[in-house]
Amino acid sequence: MSDSKERFLPKRRRFCASALGVAALGPLSLTACGGGADRAASPERTSASEAKQSAAIAGATSRFVHPGLLHTAADFERMRIKVAQGAEPWASGWRALLASGRSQLGVMPSPLQTVIRGGDGENFRQMYTDIARAYQLALRWKVSGDKAYADQALAFLNAWSSTMTTLTGNGDRFLAAGIYGYQWANAAEIMRTYSGWAAPDLARFQTMMLTLFYPLNHEFLATHNGSHVTHHWANWDLCSLASMLAIGVLCERADIYDEAMVYYKAGPGNGASSQAVYYLHPGHLGQWQESARDQGHSTLGIGLAGVFCEMAWNQGDDMYGYDNNRFLAGAEYVAKSNLKDAAGAFYNVPFATYRNLRNDVPVFASGGQGHRRPVWELVHHHYVNRKGLAAPYCALQTQQIGPEGDAGNGDQLGFGTLTFSRDPVKPGAAPSGLNAIGSGGQIVLSWWGSAGAASYTVKRASVRGGPYTTIQSGIIDLLSYTDSDLATGVYYYVVAAQGPAGESAASGEATGYAGVHPHTRLSLNQTTGTTATDSSGNGRNASLVNGPAWVAGRNGARALAFDGVDDYLSLPQDALADLSDFTIGAWVYWNGGRNWARIFDFGSGSMHYMMLSPCGADGLPRFAVTTNHGVGEQAVAGTVALPAGQWVHVALTLAGSTGTLYVNGAAAGSNPDIRHAPFRLGSTGRNWIGRSQYAGDPYFHGQIADFCIYRGALDASGVAALMHGQLGNAGAGEPQSATGAQQVSTYCAR
Repeated sequence: MSDSKERFLPKRRRFCASALGVAALGPLSLTACGGGADRAASPERTSASEAKQSAAIAGATSRFVHPGLLHTAADFERMRIKVAQGAEPWASGWRALLASGRSQLGVMPSPLQTVIRGGDGENFRQMYTDIARAYQLALRWKVSGDKAYADQALAFLNAWSSTMTTLTGNGDRFLAAGIYGYQWANAAEIMRTYSGWAAPDLARFQTMMLTLFYPLNHEFLATHNGSHVTHHWANWDLCSLASMLAIGVLCERADIYDEAMVYYKAGPGNGASSQAVYYLHPGHLGQWQESARDQGHSTLGIGLAGVFCEMAWNQGDDMYGYDNNRFLAGAEYVAKSNLKDAAGAFYNVPFATYRNLRNDVPVFASGGQGHRRPVWELVHHHYVNRKGLAAPYCALQTQQIGPEGDAGNGDQLGFGTLTFSRDPVKPGAAPSGLNAIGSGGQIVLSWWGSAGAASYTVKRASVRGGPYTTIQSGIIDLLSYTDSDLATGVYYYVVAAQGPAGESAASGEATGYAGVHPHTRLSLNQTTGTTATDSSGNGRNASLVNGPAWVAGRNGARALAFDGVDDYLSLPQDALADLSDFTIGAWVYWNGGRNWARIFDFGSGSMHYMMLSPCGADGLPRFAVTTNHGVGEQAVAGTVALPAGQWVHVALTLAGSTGTLYVNGAAAGSNPDIRHAPFRLGSTGRNWIGRSQYAGDPYFHGQIADFCIYRGALDASGVAALMHGQLGNAGAGEPQSATGAQQVSTYCAR
């Protein structure tokens, strides 16, 4: 893998998931390795002898499990037992390791003082070859018990830690620091349980990792080598994250470990979870960010994200399952797009246009399609045989590759057939992760399948909890179903799996909405208090921050006044989490002022947001939504200026992919290509009225009243009725079935 010259081509723990900028990464610290707080037990059994060795090296106060990167003591015990039994596929994986030229005794280390990747004098291949030897020798020792392999592995670790002083090159030096950083740390983590590794030698190796590799990992994530954060593709971030996580464990540095974890959840770069899996298609099929680039790098990204998730899992943190198994969504997408169907053609996968700083990529990048990379055993065995989920395309990848080696290119440690294989899970688990997204009179269901299931059955009810009626059975491939031609209403769904033992238990229930339904109503008609009450019946009360004032408003009613300095209104976490088509309406009295104030701005920072400004750069109102740092905003540009110094009704609707802006009941701008519905923003903790996600933008100066959000898009007559208070009264929380003035209830009426 090379990005030479940086070319740019088409709850288990306490982490904060707020937006993360460069400053949030904090100062670089290279203090000595040490202990930390008590650490959770490994999720799999640890042998007593290895645990005792780990405690002797790391100290009784260790926060971390050792060995606890890609492999735990329980993993090695499983490998030893299975190989001794001649069980498959472990026996084949063991034979692949024995056949590797890099796992043999008798080869001496070739350490370098200065390692160069990128530019003149490249010599990094010498390092990754010795890393592979150290790792493979360590595996042979752990499985066979032959200390000759342990001693030979130590020879490589000690030679490099006593010789290497510099890691340099052009921008590719960051790739070297990331890929080879996590690989070195894994070889060393295996060997730390060997009584023959002297404490000073382990400490010297840890120092090498902290002074030569971690600083480059940190620098890259903090600066992206001086370029825009979208300039680099996902694998750049992911290799740095894998290295930091591994170094944190190896060196007992909880701060480094946590730095990587926080970034993976909410970092600004393309390696963060929501950026790497760029777009979720129906059936939880997650478009990988580098699928807009080529398939060699896409499969590399799966390998790097996989090792990050596995190392975190072995320390008690479930990044595999983070955000409804988002990594599995991306892995299945990449696996499928690099496989051929029965007719010999590559599977088609859906693709949403990807935009970065320099490119719009409208179609799937087929370069290198069919790339076979030994990274799939890890992914398959976690989701299928640890968790009982279906991962059919990852499984097909493992079958076509056969026993994994290392591919010889330094991009991955490999040998996953030996190290990650697990016995099959008992079939029959219920499907999971069911969600229901309503748009245009239909509801799209997506779920996670069950290991061993042959097909799936979808059931629907008109009341919560059933009784349910089967509406579709025999679903085999895509884990999705679209319920169409629905009357306006609320529907409840479950999915069951069909397998060898019959029908499974039902999944958890998902709620779907067809038509227009009240979501949030903040009338802002109060006289006192620091909470704006949601009168829709849905409990989304908002908090007044920094003292916006209750004042006399429009037509003798009340309103909330914003001073334009620092006050705003904050809605609850994930306020728009399951919202697709929508209508947002409000009465606004804008005092004018600088461009780019916000009527509303919902998001998680400057990379994921949906906002409406009364005045953009052109002096006209603007709605915009993005999941990529404002690059390629999908926007509705206003066609008339928003009057200042008077009450104006503004509304924004999204119907399918068409966004429409209304000013005083008349359409004032539209765009038929708005593909990022609110639910695609992911988790949002900054749902604000009167404040921008960008710290440099002005606060709103003026008054706002009757701020309403609806599921579903009102048509033009419905928006006019909303403005004039001519809506029918159906009672709080009840859906409406008519159009025009009868589409919604009186939630926004005076």
